[in-house]
Amino acid sequence: MDTDNHLALVANDWPDTDNDKDFFIRRGGKEYAGTHLIIDLWGAENLDSLEIMENAMKKAIEESKATLLHIHLHHFTPNGGISGVAVLAESHISVHTWPERNYAAFDVFMCGDAEPEKCVAVLQKAFMPSKTLVDTVLRGEVQS
Repeated sequence: MDTDNHLALVANDWPDTDNDKDFFIRRGGKEYAGTHLIIDLWGAENLDSLEIMENAMKKAIEESKATLLHIHLHHFTPNGGISGVAVLAESHISVHTWPERNYAAFDVFMCGDAEPEKCVAVLQKAFMPSKTLVDTVLRGEVQS
């Protein structure tokens, strides 16, 4: 990276704000932009169904108390895999599936009062994986 032509801001450089439009989360003594869940579903079913995928994403958004702005899903041939994104007021949910491997990769990133962890159970119910792995990243965590 060319540091001469790149302006890098760290969290401590951000202006303090008491503004109602600051959607950073303050929980458990931490302050951060949002929660990013990396969800891997193994041994999953129905990964080639656009209808099931769209319904699962909408239900996950509803359960997590997020706001859907737009959803776009693309169905690949010949394997039937799906890639797509639900754009949320609180950020996004993205998905990529490999039905031939019974594997799906979901990214769930939400800020504000949304509860992204509630997406996991919805996705498990829709796709019935034999194994679910979830990694959690606090994005934009303010370092003191």
